[in-house]
Amino acid sequence: MTARRGRTLLVVTVAAVVLVALGLALRPTARPAPATAGSTAVASPTPAPADGPAVIVPGRPGESAVARPAGEVRDTAPPRYNSLDVWFVRMMIPHHQQALEMAELAEDRAGSAKVRAVADRIRGAQGPEIGMMRGWLSARGLPAEVPGHDHGTMRGMQSPEAIRRLTDARGAEFDRLFVQMMTAHHQGAVTMATDLLSVGADQQLNEFANSVATEQSVEIDRMRELVRPPA
Repeated sequence: MTARRGRTLLVVTVAAVVLVALGLALRPTARPAPATAGSTAVASPTPAPADGPAVIVPGRPGESAVARPAGEVRDTAPPRYNSLDVWFVRMMIPHHQQALEMAELAEDRAGSAKVRAVADRIRGAQGPEIGMMRGWLSARGLPAEVPGHDHGTMRGMQSPEAIRRLTDARGAEFDRLFVQMMTAHHQGAVTMATDLLSVGADQQLNEFANSVATEQSVEIDRMRELVRPPA
């Protein structure tokens, strides 16, 4: 009985060894891709994150490329602009400043609530725009001033004498002068902005000039309605 049990155990052990050896022999093995003469191994870039489009960023010498979210990759090239962009900004700043000066007079001189509303809109729009234009120049290390330039020669700019007449006027007379002078002022700004659209290079200024031309054209129509005689 003991001898038979020993033979049975031996047979089971041998069978287990055979099965293990057979399993190892049948396991597929990974084979390296054949290398061609002169070829070098290239590391695959780090997988792209799953939260949006990615950009492949080259690594430093000896390092592999990596995939980074497109929002993290910024254009390091300097902003593209030309001398006409710079000139437009430098001229439009004092142009806007005179519009603010005229609009501020309306607060205690205008006879019409509608004229005061126009002046309020001008202050609300052109004040921040002056800040934007100063920021544009500052970001490029450019001064805002143009030494020796006579800003009074710009399109739509009102003479010191005209500003004095507006300052001295009250009520309906102020309203009439304000609409007349601000309409001419806006027309000058529209012309300056439209001219830039055909010669400027900076995309931000292109969008700004288009906004100025559109919004001030609408404002001109509103002001004309204020002085249009009733039918």
